[in-house]
Amino acid sequence: MYDQSSPSEGLPNGVGVGYKPQHFSDLLSDPGPVEWIEVHAENYMGDGGRPHAQLSALSERFALSVHGVGLSIGGDQPLDLEHLARLRKLIDRTSPARFSEHLAWSTHGAEYLNDLLPLPYTPATLARVASHITQVQETLGRQMLLENPSSYLSFAESTLPEAEFLGALVHKTGCGLLLDVNNVFISATNLGLSPHAYIDAYPLDAVGEIHVGGHEQDYDGHGAPLLIDSHGAPVVDAVWSLLDYTLERSGPRPVLVEWDSDVPEWPVLRDEAARAATLLSSLQTD
Repeated sequence: MYDQSSPSEGLPNGVGVGYKPQHFSDLLSDPGPVEWIEVHAENYMGDGGRPHAQLSALSERFALSVHGVGLSIGGDQPLDLEHLARLRKLIDRTSPARFSEHLAWSTHGAEYLNDLLPLPYTPATLARVASHITQVQETLGRQMLLENPSSYLSFAESTLPEAEFLGALVHKTGCGLLLDVNNVFISATNLGLSPHAYIDAYPLDAVGEIHVGGHEQDYDGHGAPLLIDSHGAPVVDAVWSLLDYTLERSGPRPVLVEWDSDVPEWPVLRDEAARAATLLSSLQTD
């Protein structure tokens, strides 16, 4: 059991960005409000080269969060021990302030699926995911944060609301949570739920990071809007509003702006970070 009484300890309660190599020089010369960066673990599992050299230089200036996408914590098969060992090596090497992963699965047998797929919320899946989280935390020797997924459908066999499922994982394992506000908005829109009711039910005391990012709108077979988590566009006003609603209830937290595809020039991402910083600073002036 890991202590999560101060889940954001180690990261500043300021704005971070998902780091992209094309922004290396700009981050150092013109960071704007950025206080920390996030990198995807799987991009840094090699032994050296330019990626690690740049990350080392940035780590002298910014706090670091490492975000995994390949553990398949929600899967119904054992965790990949080789992948977990490589992750431990990376964590030991970089000493990040935070490590996080997704409440999702991405493996089937020997196949790796390049996606983060949802799972039903049942007592059986709760026990399995809790076991996987415990294994990860014991291997890494630290608390991890777990991110809520973006959902496009719901499972008939689910017996627990997502927020309750996540709260039970916190209680069972001592993990912290990564609250992706964009994912909340996407899931609520796609499933016909209230994003504000989701935030009201969420265990905010366990939140160590908050994420926002862009999404795309498509339509389902009935012509209803279907939001897709793309991380390839500016954050929409409705998500900024939901972030404001969340921060009013959680208090200051580290907030990350994600932009992983169709990555813009640095000034565009810096301006998105500045908007998040404005929301955080308003908490101190209200």
